[in-house]
Amino acid sequence: MSEEEKDDVQSIQPVGPLKTPEPEKKTGNSKLVWALTGVIIVLAAVLIGVLLFVKNQPQPTRGVIPIKEIADMDPNSANWGVNFPNQYSTLLKTETNNARTTYGGSDPYSKLEQDPRLVQLFAGYGFSKDYNEERGHLKSLEDVRATKRVNDTTPGTCYSCKSANNPGLWKKMGMAEYDKTPFMELGRQITEPIGCANCHDARTMKLVVTNPALDEALKAQGKDWRTFTRQEMRTVVCANCHVEYYFQGEGKYLTFPWAKGTKIEDIVAYYEEANFKDWEHPDSKTPMLKAQHPEYEFYTADSTHYKAGVACADCHMPYVRDGAAKFSSHDVHSPLLNPETACGACHTNTGYVVERVKIIQDSVRATMDATEDALIAAIAAIQKASATSGVDDQLLNEARSLHRQAQMMWDFIAAENSMGFHNPEEALRILAKATDLARQAQLKAIQAAGTTEVLQGSQ
Repeated sequence: MSEEEKDDVQSIQPVGPLKTPEPEKKTGNSKLVWALTGVIIVLAAVLIGVLLFVKNQPQPTRGVIPIKEIADMDPNSANWGVNFPNQYSTLLKTETNNARTTYGGSDPYSKLEQDPRLVQLFAGYGFSKDYNEERGHLKSLEDVRATKRVNDTTPGTCYSCKSANNPGLWKKMGMAEYDKTPFMELGRQITEPIGCANCHDARTMKLVVTNPALDEALKAQGKDWRTFTRQEMRTVVCANCHVEYYFQGEGKYLTFPWAKGTKIEDIVAYYEEANFKDWEHPDSKTPMLKAQHPEYEFYTADSTHYKAGVACADCHMPYVRDGAAKFSSHDVHSPLLNPETACGACHTNTGYVVERVKIIQDSVRATMDATEDALIAAIAAIQKASATSGVDDQLLNEARSLHRQAQMMWDFIAAENSMGFHNPEEALRILAKATDLARQAQLKAIQAAGTTEVLQGSQ
């Protein structure tokens, strides 16, 4: 090793063990973290407390504190009127709003006198004795008790659409017991006409389904009315009454024939499968069906207004004002009696609307007349064919089946209270089909008799 190398080795000093540097103190940061954590916990606790407080508060029932507490299903509309004077004061008008329109209204004229053909079409049934135009809601109880169609055998079911006592009685008795109670006996518990309790919840004032038959019919279709919007309910509550229905079985249980659908073909198919009849026509011996007032089924069959989101109440119970207060008028009647209010909310030219309604209704009425003539001819042909020696009974029964279907389809439009306006295209379609079926019944009667002599005296 050279002298230089020795000098380099000697210059290298021994190094001690490496020391790990001490961590920096974090006392200040730790305190900050704990402080923030504490604040978050306190805020969370406060938030939970607020949420629990809000959750436990009673639900608001309406915009103003009620003056009078209304009992659940209270049948006396005057009690409701203390809190809602505008709605009640307009409801009172339905006791005297007996105004007539060209094809309806609420004037109680005799439909039998207006159209004598109805006497023959409904021969053997109560509607051939007494069939008047309906009056306003507050006349419902008076009118059902005055009709000649009611007798000692009439079931309590006939009160189903006539009284604000019904929701309470259905809850108390159950619908089965209510329906099988005789009309006269049940009437002792019924004191009020149609009113607030038929459509509203007394606590929240929400629109509700009160008729158990409607609730059952909707459930059978997989529908829960409690999920419907308020606008939808402004049509659905009308279906508590304004529907096709029948009395099922010995107990006369109120039933809506909707299991197959709500169009007329679905309803006829339902009755065919159930082998149901309202009465037997004395002339044709046909097992007949009588339509009631199927406004809901007819209007909701894809009508123009329905598809546009228009509710029954928009036209028949339009919004009006009393000073600064805006409310839905409960003076329920034909929109033709106040088109500026009922139609003017959507249509600027109400004169045109009224004229358009007239054209539609005149067309439907003319088509309906043709259908009635065809039905009268079918009845006459079947009657004469049945008296013919050697008649083919199978063909004769086929004629009766066609007559049954044709008259039910005609009556679906005749009994519906708009002379077709609620759904013009559907009205004309149904009447055209009814006319065709009636003429088929007439031809089938000819085939059954084997002679055209059965046409003598018929149209």
